[in-house]
Amino acid sequence: MSNLAAVTGDLGSIGYGLAAIGPGVGVGIIFGNGTQALARQPEAAGLIRSNQILGFVLCEALALIGLVMPFVY
Repeated sequence: MSNLAAVTGDLGSIGYGLAAIGPGVGVGIIFGNGTQALARQPEAAGLIRSNQILGFVLCEALALIGLVMPFVY
């Protein structure tokens, strides 16, 4: 019997690939909504941009934690 879809190697890399989906979607939502907010209220550009950067940093922190976790075990 042959295995058509055998998984070999380190499963941590597969876990990181799945863990990177969440922050990727989060960054897309942050910048998409930030662009809409800037189009609606250009006078609030400084506040909107600072909130975008804060959200981006928090999402990327989750991605970095997901990158480190396969190496912990």
